[in-house]
Amino acid sequence: MTSVGRMRLVVVGLGSLLATALAARAEDVKDYPTSARSEYVFGCMKANGETRQSIDQCSCSIDIIASLLPYDRYVTAETVLSMSQVRGNLGTQFRSSEQAKGALDDLRRAQAEAEVRCF
Repeated sequence: MTSVGRMRLVVVGLGSLLATALAARAEDVKDYPTSARSEYVFGCMKANGETRQSIDQCSCSIDIIASLLPYDRYVTAETVLSMSQVRGNLGTQFRSSEQAKGALDDLRRAQAEAEVRCF
């Protein structure tokens, strides 16, 4: 095999690796269901003025969060946020649990990063 033939094989191989990596990355970003992304964007827009600019910023924000936080961890944090507002013993369990605090801290870090990058 000539050096040109070997070079073609290397280029084709690298191209295949790159395509595989890009496809895997796209799957990572798309692991949040559309309904969860939409719900986040609607809530974010309510908090940020419901303008065209807020659509872009809020869409960017959920994309950043999705890239930093697995969906199951996001659901856990959202559940903690919701349940911690419940009065009484049930709400106290969600406010005081170390697991709940950890999930909430992860979400807040991801939201802070999204704020820096998107707003």
